Amino acid sequence: MNFQIRPYQESDAPAIRDIINDSILNTFHNYDYDPKTLEDVIALFAAKIRDGFPVLIAESDGILAGYATFGKFRAKPGYDGTVEHSIYLTKAAQNQGLGGKFMSQLIGMARDRGHHVMIAGLDSENLSSYRFHERLGFKEVARFPNVAFKFNKWLTLVFMQLELTSVEKR
Repeated sequence: MNFQIRPYQESDAPAIRDIINDSILNTFHNYDYDPKTLEDVIALFAAKIRDGFPVLIAESDGILAGYATFGKFRAKPGYDGTVEHSIYLTKAAQNQGLGGKFMSQLIGMARDRGHHVMIAGLDSENLSSYRFHERLGFKEVARFPNVAFKFNKWLTLVFMQLELTSVEKR
C-alpha cells in the first residue's frame, strides 16, 4: 500500500471513530469499554489540536488507513517534557510499514517541540507493538500487573519510553 500522511480534518472523524471502536470492541489494545460517538471523536481531536498536539492521518487510495497523535502524559506541569503517543490502524493497513512512518513523524515533531521523553502504553499481550517499539529504541520502564480488566480478564499495562533529548538539554 502507498500511504499519504496529512493533518487531521474534521471530515476524518467518522472513519477514525470506526477504527477506535473496532479496537474497543475487539481487542485488548484499548482498555475502554464503550464505543465512541462521532461527537466524542470530534471533541477529542479538536482538544488535541487546540492544545497544540499533532493529529496525523494516513490514506491509501482515498481510504483512511489510520491515525497517529501524541499528547500530555500527565496534567501536572512537571510532566510537560513528556508526551504519550497513540497509533491506530485499520486491519488492512497493519504490517505495511505505516506505523514506522507515523512514528518517524511523531518522534521528529516531539523533538522539534522540545519534548524530552515519549511514552508508549501497551497491553503486555500486544507483542507485535512491544517489538515494534523496541525496534524504534523504546525501552520497557514499567509493568503494572492486573491493573485493567476487560473481556473477563485482568490485564497488564506496560510502559515503554524513548528519550528524545539528552538530560543536559532540558
